[in-house]
Amino acid sequence: MTRIVAGRAGGRTLAVPPKGTRPTSDRVREAVFSRLEHYDAIDGARVLDLYAGSGALGLEAASRGATEVVLVEMSKQAAQVCAANVASLGLDGVRVVTDKALKVAAAPPAAGWDLVFLDPPYEVSDADVAEVLAALEPHVSARCVIVVERSSRSAEPQWPASWNLIAAKTYGDTVVHYAEVTPLEETSAPAGGDDNDADPACSGGERGLP
Repeated sequence: MTRIVAGRAGGRTLAVPPKGTRPTSDRVREAVFSRLEHYDAIDGARVLDLYAGSGALGLEAASRGATEVVLVEMSKQAAQVCAANVASLGLDGVRVVTDKALKVAAAPPAAGWDLVFLDPPYEVSDADVAEVLAALEPHVSARCVIVVERSSRSAEPQWPASWNLIAAKTYGDTVVHYAEVTPLEETSAPAGGDDNDADPACSGGERGLP
């Protein structure tokens, strides 16, 4: 069973597509959002959830205070499940787009995205993920945090030049990577590396963490 972990819709259950998606577990989602709240990346954010599946990541963000959330799914069946979940939860500012992740990533938004999730099926190639990230680069805000969930057997995502890895956390066969926009005054920044401590306050990077 998939559910919203916290916020206005906390505890509410979500429908999941019967096939073709790999839902992020509640445990992993809870850890991801604990870190994002520590980064102050959710409240008031404009959120893009690519490869949305059931919409759980984007809907969790909406429940916790994001002001605009776009759920993107190429599968019509999965997009219908997303739409049903949006209607069931009754959260404002959430819409579903049935289209390819790359096409939506490349389209200029009305304002830059503040938080982006990429949780593609594991069979999506590293090259395809890199292409989506490159398409996104011009369309994110200066405060943006990018969250990429991949198989632990996959290479680290190929980040655009203006982004910097700030943390990576392994959960079984899944790795969640976090990146941010590099401040203009910095010519280079060290990668955050693999962060195996569950406490978000133990990661480094550009978010003022110890």
